[in-house]
Amino acid sequence: MISLLQEHFGELQAGEAGDAREGLEAVMREPWDVAVVDISMPGRSGLELIQDIRRERPETPILVVSSQSEEDYALRAMKAGAAGYISKQSAADILVTAVERVITGRRFISAALAERLAGAVSGDSPVTSHESLSNRELQVLRLIASGQTIKEISADLALSEKTVATYRSRISEKMGLSSNVDLTRYAMQNHLVE
Repeated sequence: MISLLQEHFGELQAGEAGDAREGLEAVMREPWDVAVVDISMPGRSGLELIQDIRRERPETPILVVSSQSEEDYALRAMKAGAAGYISKQSAADILVTAVERVITGRRFISAALAERLAGAVSGDSPVTSHESLSNRELQVLRLIASGQTIKEISADLALSEKTVATYRSRISEKMGLSSNVDLTRYAMQNHLVE
């Protein structure tokens, strides 16, 4: 990605971070023209990083480039404060256009997402069960579907086991799925886990 952007923009100062904490530290150290964030990160999610950047550096445009489904995460990312969302599969084709758009203060969404949003506004698009989940609940669902136990999830997210169990209960209630097998099957069918 960096070499593609250097090709187009010439001299380019870029930084990289291994997780959300490092990403926020980099954004806090100096101003950036754009922050490129992934949804899947070790520890805190990219959605939480987006919210942190918006709170600490509201003038910094955020572009999400992620392998996570645009259908499932783009709207969440935009609500969290991202200016654009592209999938890693299409990144090479539209990355430069997306960066140009967000650094000029505009938003970038793909044609497929624009069509979906138009369908949602007109009531033509069906709503999936996981769209009712909060960002944290979706994160917990994905970890459950990845085979992690409540204890492992609590360690990964720095939450108490009781809090994770509460999220698990809310997920089951909202989605009408009672077992981890059902949750995992749903997550796999809806491409929420890799």
